[in-house]
Amino acid sequence: MPTSGTRSTWTAVLCWLTVLLEGYDLVAFAATIPTLLKSGHLGFTPAGATLVATLSLVGVAFGAAGLSPLTDRFGRRRLLIGSVLLFSLFTLVIPLSPSVWVFAALRFVAGLGLGACMPIALTVMAENLPARRRASASTMTMTGYHVGAVLMSVLALSAGDDWHLLFYGGGVAGLLVVPLMWWRLPESSAFLAARERSARMSPRDLLGPRYRRTSVAVWVGSFMGLLLVYGLNTWLPQLMRGAGYPISTALTLLLVLNVGAVLGLLAAGLIADRYGVKPVAVIWFGASAVLLAALSLRVGDALLLNVVVLLTGVFVFSAQVLIYGYVAQAFPAEARGTALGFTSAVGRIGSIVGPFITGALVTAGVADPWGFWFFAVVAVLGLGAVLLLARNPALRSVTT
Repeated sequence: MPTSGTRSTWTAVLCWLTVLLEGYDLVAFAATIPTLLKSGHLGFTPAGATLVATLSLVGVAFGAAGLSPLTDRFGRRRLLIGSVLLFSLFTLVIPLSPSVWVFAALRFVAGLGLGACMPIALTVMAENLPARRRASASTMTMTGYHVGAVLMSVLALSAGDDWHLLFYGGGVAGLLVVPLMWWRLPESSAFLAARERSARMSPRDLLGPRYRRTSVAVWVGSFMGLLLVYGLNTWLPQLMRGAGYPISTALTLLLVLNVGAVLGLLAAGLIADRYGVKPVAVIWFGASAVLLAALSLRVGDALLLNVVVLLTGVFVFSAQVLIYGYVAQAFPAEARGTALGFTSAVGRIGSIVGPFITGALVTAGVADPWGFWFFAVVAVLGLGAVLLLARNPALRSVTT
């Protein structure tokens, strides 16, 4: 019989790997776009690439909102394994698409599974640790996202024009994780305890009198947070180019931004566990607003510029993840999967809106400085949402 420590370790590793798959997938299509457009594969055009990218994100949002709540009824384990399996199978067959529309449809269905993976994995990790450590459970798990993105970037450089290998790799990796999860991933004790009590909540209860204010606040915070993450990751190099920096500097700054993201995730959860999620999230969103506004200024010193961008990554990327940590503390086990799923789904809408608005500013030729000011305002709105939250969400025992 595996010990509780062994089960806890396996749970942490498998949840981290699940989130890594999402980071991998985020970069996978972005890395294939230049090759698909250059080769004209399936008649791909910029409009077709935009269609595929958008439908993929819509699928992720639908998966988070539609599949994640089922974990509160049928259990975390089965839904997480099923979501990874769904994502893996449809990712594996994407290179076999006979048309752009089929390519987009397969990405949409794969997105359904992928969208459910992250909130379910965060729910499982939150319930794998004592309530007082749920903030760091979320931030530590989310480091897998950035590791997956970096791994995909390295593989994309190695694959060259063989773009189909990236999707085969993602699909096979997921299929290898599935039997390991079936073997080693236990059901959440918090879910089992809630089922034993016959405790049940419907998604409508999130907007009932008890949870309405918290739900709306975390949804707005998640929307603003992911708008910043996706907007910056998509357009930072072009924004810096528009500000007059060399292209080599602009690309380097994207790497620096993501290094800061990992450092911020490691620090934010540990600090939030000690001082509370809300006060740390307030500082993180506030610092994000100041740093984003500062990027609108021309910085002549290379070291200072890198420090500012690094700190921007530290605060921006983990501010939104702190929202997940708050949700894990504020909602009981019978509603935790639903609450995290809806919070993630609303955030996904922000992930679509952010690159779209920033792209419009770039197209209009006003991204410098308006792009940075726009991001700063978004961070202020995220700060306002966090201020609406209670100072201390009800901390519950590990069984709830």
